[in-house]
Formats: sequence, structure tokens, C-alpha cells
Amino acid sequence: MGGYESRRAVGFPAETTSFVDRRHEAAEAKRLLSVSRLLTLTGPGGVGKTRLAARVAAQLSRAFPDGVWLVPLAALQDEGLVPHTVAAALGIRDERGGRPMEALIEYLRDRRLLLVLDNCEHLPQACAVLVAAVLAAARGVRILATSRHRLGLTEEHLLDVPPLPSPDPEELAGPGVPGGRYPALDLFADRAAAVVPGFTITAENQQAVARLCRRLDGLPLAIELAAVRMRALGVDQLLERLDDRYRLLTGGSPAVPPRHQTLRSTVDWSHGLCTPQEQLVWARLSVLVGGFDLDAAEAVCADERLGRCGVFEAVAGLVDKSVLIREAGTDGRPVRYRLLGSLRDYGLEKLSGLGEAAMARRRHCDYFLRLAGGYEKRWFGPGQSEAVARLRAEQDNLRGALDFCLSTEGEAQSALHLAGTLWFYWSVKGAWGEGRYWLDQAIRAGAQPTGARAKALWLGGLLALINGRSTALLALEEAAGRERQPGDDLPVAVAPLDLAPARSRDGGEMMTFAILTRVELACTLVFHGRPERAVPLCAQARAVCEAHGEQWALSYVLRILALAQWALGDPESAAGHARAALRLKHLIRDTHGLGRVLDILALIAVELGAVERSAVLLGAVARLRRETGRSADESGSRAERQTRQALGECVFRRAFRYGAGLSQAEAVAYALEEAPPPAVDPGPRNTGSANTAEPAAPGLTRRETQVAELIARGLTNKQIAETLVIARRTAEGHVERILNKLGFGCRSQVAAWIASGVVPERSSPSA
Repeated sequence: MGGYESRRAVGFPAETTSFVDRRHEAAEAKRLLSVSRLLTLTGPGGVGKTRLAARVAAQLSRAFPDGVWLVPLAALQDEGLVPHTVAAALGIRDERGGRPMEALIEYLRDRRLLLVLDNCEHLPQACAVLVAAVLAAARGVRILATSRHRLGLTEEHLLDVPPLPSPDPEELAGPGVPGGRYPALDLFADRAAAVVPGFTITAENQQAVARLCRRLDGLPLAIELAAVRMRALGVDQLLERLDDRYRLLTGGSPAVPPRHQTLRSTVDWSHGLCTPQEQLVWARLSVLVGGFDLDAAEAVCADERLGRCGVFEAVAGLVDKSVLIREAGTDGRPVRYRLLGSLRDYGLEKLSGLGEAAMARRRHCDYFLRLAGGYEKRWFGPGQSEAVARLRAEQDNLRGALDFCLSTEGEAQSALHLAGTLWFYWSVKGAWGEGRYWLDQAIRAGAQPTGARAKALWLGGLLALINGRSTALLALEEAAGRERQPGDDLPVAVAPLDLAPARSRDGGEMMTFAILTRVELACTLVFHGRPERAVPLCAQARAVCEAHGEQWALSYVLRILALAQWALGDPESAAGHARAALRLKHLIRDTHGLGRVLDILALIAVELGAVERSAVLLGAVARLRRETGRSADESGSRAERQTRQALGECVFRRAFRYGAGLSQAEAVAYALEEAPPPAVDPGPRNTGSANTAEPAAPGLTRRETQVAELIARGLTNKQIAETLVIARRTAEGHVERILNKLGFGCRSQVAAWIASGVVPERSSPSA
């Protein structure tokens, strides 16, 4: 497929607007066309399949001596006319008396060309028949199709064209402008500048633009239609009106097909391609928020009209038609599906028209209440990491179920049950504020004294106590006293439980509270100077956890055991317990608890004389603290004071910045001594100066080190890209990451840093 001069590229319109970065998809399309003769670009309407196909065809034009040819099919309604349309696009005269397929095959038989069939989804049978005939008869022809629905041929390779990546608005809180890194933002800026000359993305508007692009799912058509509205509205005003996106996102170019002139017409087109069964499932699935798996889809959609098998067939059909986005499961987890926000809003509208909205939301709530309840009952035992991972994936659905309960008359008890059931999830996440919010809402909605309300009161008080709220004791008192009902298990929940092995077999979820009670008691003993009494308490709790395969509570036991051993003057044993706790925290993704263990490891490192290691760990803790919103522990504050004093401000800052630049996984590997530590230039110690200018040692990658050295030589981003044979935007990204890691504001500081001779390698400091 290479080396030939193109005779022609026929039927492709000239590009009148800039092409958004699709380099990855374009490269993959060219690769697939080099190994197969039929490639179909699939994806939802408005995602940019036609533009991508045209770009790929243009880039491949030299490979086809007989040209690349575009055949637009969107306006065609009669399947019988597909051969006529293709023949006409190729300039073939029908001299066989109305047999265009034969004429087409005869014409193509000995030619080498690329045929681009655009918008095949509404003519699937006719397109499949034509493509199969061409592939069988004309070995020099390759076909690139675009469709919301695959053609279904065995020779077919599929390439999904996804929406454009959009950043999390919170990631853009800093002063830098993310130009070139996020195609969705670039597209909006380009199209908005066409109607509002001079418009650019600035530090002031970048979060609003990012929020807009995310609300529009990164869908190019929706972003372009929104940009058109910039003639009359600002970005914030657009955001405020997105709840009625189908009324807002109109007014596309009259030069484009009618189905792309409004967002609704695009989605109407997709809806019309679906079978009645698929349309019904689309509507019912719209009550699911974010992603979902097949079990959730069946629970929400199956009824006497539509069995589980029918739901599966409809889901498969919606995936084939690019209505549902399929998301591959990781680590052995099931495949998940997602409706783009625009398609979900459309489905909700259809569901309301069917009169099924309340029923579907009730099924949705029941399913997630069962799911969370099952994990709570099995929480004290193995499988905790699986439970947390699943509930993290279902977080939006859990919030949706809680919202339904709180906004629907007669559902207060369901709200109390679900809010109370999720205590372990909020605890592992460190999301005590959110947990307290939902519990407060449920308690206000369900005023009648019940066991569910008592549990919610107790848990709300516990979460508030952890979060430092003065109202916590009042809630706990109310739970333990006024709310207790005959036959309730609340006394078991409030009072410390017996940890005897005979009782522990059926302690269920309450065993976790019993273990945590012992943990808090042991912690109190340590901080009141009685660590020798804390050790047997921890040993007893540890034995129960290990007997049940429990991990989360065990990680807290090991943390306090590490503190106790440190207080008893045995830092080596303390470090072993802390590292064991860290492994468990990382396994179950307990980010809040992970930071607390790193605090202790920093304290132990000081005790062992590894003060630079302590500073790196404290930097990692600071990053986690920012992410979780928690305050410093006493152990962390003490470690920081001692480390600053031992190192001096200059060296402390360098090591601290390195730690703050580590990802969570890197921080864990460093703390466990499973990854090489950084090279920290020792510099002057004990200077006592808080304003000493020093080079950072953030652990740049090998490529970033190369870029930093080129910056020091005075090269521009363009020259760096040419030198390293990378894209200019890639070079810009490297430069921005270098500045962030070093804590510098300009390139001259990078040059000075390189000149100082500190080139970071991940090799050991004095720690």
C-alpha cells in the first residue's frame, strides 16, 4: 500500500474548519487498513467519523494508483439504490440495462483504489451485500466505511471513534492554560473564535470550558453547536442552560446534512435505527447513572414483557448501533456500558412519555440497595477490595438511588437503609463528609423511630466524630437512648463487642465496629503513655481479623501496633507493622488511611536516622492530604518538625517536593523500599533559612531530562520537537510537566537548575 502517485481523490469536500487532533485514531485506522481490506469506523452520531475517514483517506491517497473515492450515503433512503449510488460516485455508466452491481464489479475487478462508504448505518443489508461482492471480486480494492452500526461481515475490522478527551475541571485550578493537551477544549476554542473573534481559553475561563465539554461528553457535534451559541451567550450562561440541551444546541451550519444541524436530529436518527425492543431498553437504561454492567441492566429493564435474554439482545444491539459505549472490564471485572449524557437525556424523555419513569427508578433503587446490602453483610471477611472497587464503579448509581429515595414520597425508610448500609464504603474512601450528608438527609426524611433510623443516627454521629464535628456526641446519645426499640441490635452496635472466637463467628458487620473499638482504645493508650497495654489489645484484634481474612480493620490494627512498638523503642518492628498496614491500605485503595500510615513511616524513618527518606514520605503525605482534605496527624507533625531540624530547610524542601510529585503507587513502592529512592542533592544542612533557593529533585523521566537539557541550551518547543522527533504538542506537555515537578515558573529557572549539575536519577539519597 505504498509508493504510488495518486491519480485522484474524488468526492471529498475541502476542509473549511480545523481538524481536531485524532492522531491516535488516524494511525490505528491506517494500520488496520494495511492488514485488512474492510475497516468500519463506528461511534455515536456527531463523534467525527466522517471527518476522520476523510483525513485517513487523504493520508493514504499515494498508496492507491486508482484513487480514493468518497460515496456519501446519508441522504439515500432506498436500499435498492446503493449500487447505483456507488457506481455514480465512481463515474461508471450503466450500459447493462439496469444491472449496476455487475457494472460496478466489472469496473473494480482490476483496480487498486480505496472506497470510502460514508454513513452506512441506515442501509446495513444493502451495504453489506455490496461490500461482500466487491471484496470477493476485486482484490485491489479496500473499503473504509463509517457507520453507527457495524456491517456484520466476517472480514470486517472495527475501530471505535470515541468522544474527545475532556479534563476534570478541578485539575485545571492552577494558572497554566491546557492548550494542546485536551482536543475537546481546543475544538471549542477554535469554533468559538470563529463567532467571537479573539476568544481564547484563559486561566479565568478554562474550568468553565472544561465543565462544558465534559457535560457534552466530549462529543464534537455538541461542542460545535455550543460554540455557535457563543454569539449570544458566555460560557457560564451556556452551562446554566445545558439542562435543556436539545433546545439549546441547534443552529448548525446549513451546509451540513440536516441530521447534524441540531443535536436532537442526530439522536433522532440513531433512535430510528433501533428496533422497538432496543428503543424500550434504551429508555429504561437511562435511569442508570454513569456506567453499569449487564446485571444492573437486566435488573432495571427485565419484566414480563421483556425477559433477561431479551434485555441482553437489546443491549448487544445498542452496542452495535453505537448507542451504548462498551467499556472493557479490568482485573477480571465484567464489561460495563455507558450512555452518553445526550443519549441518556433523550432516553429519560422517552421513558417519561411511556409512563415508566417511577417504575424504572424503583427497580434501580432496589437493585443497588441489594448490592450494597450484600457487600455490607460480607464486609468482615475476604473480598473487601472487590467490594470497594465495585462500589466505586457504581458511585453515581448509588447517589442516584439515594436521591430517588429522598425525593420520592414513602421512600424514607429505603433512604435510611441505603445510607446506613454504605458506612464501610464512605469510611474506606475517607468520604466522611459525603456520608454524613446523606445520613443527615435520610434522618430528616424518616422521622419515625425505627432500627434503620437508629443505625443512621449512630453512624452519622460516628462519622461526624471522626470529622471533628461537635454535634457528634449528641447524635450518638440520641442513637443509644431515645431511638432504641425493643428487639433492635443497636446495643450491640454501640457497646464494645466481645472478641472471643466463639462470638466472632457470627458477629457479621458488627465485628468491624468491635475491632475498631479496640483500635481506638489501643490508640488512646499509646497517646497516654501506656503502649505496653495497647500491644495485647492489638494482638487480640489482629488474630480475629486474620482468622476471617479481613483486611480493612486489620490495616488499622497494624497501624496502631506500629505506633505502640515505636513508642516502646522498637522502630524496626514498628516499621514492619507499618509496611504491612500500607500494603493492605493500598490493596483496598484506602487513600485516607494510606496517608496516616505514611505519617508513621516518616516518624520511624527519623528514629532510624533516615531523615531524607522521612522528608520524601512527608511530601507524599502532603499530596494525599490535599486529595482527601484531611488535616495533619500528630505523628506527621512531629516527624516534620524533627526532619526540618535535622536536614535544614534547603534539603528538606528538595526531598519534600520529590515526595509531593510521586503518584500514590510510586509513594507506596518507595515506602516499601520496592523502588529506588531519588537522588537528593545534599546541599547545605542546618542553614535555618526558609528562603534558600535550591534546585528540586523531582525524579524526571528520562525523556523529561532530555527536554530539560534542551531547554537549558535555549531551544524553543518547536526546536525541541524537531530534535527529539516528537510532536510539538508533546514537547509542550513535557515542558509543562517539568516546570510543575520542579516548582519553577519559567524556562530560565530550568536552565539554571541544569547548570547547577543536579540531573535527577532515581538512585539513593543518604536515606
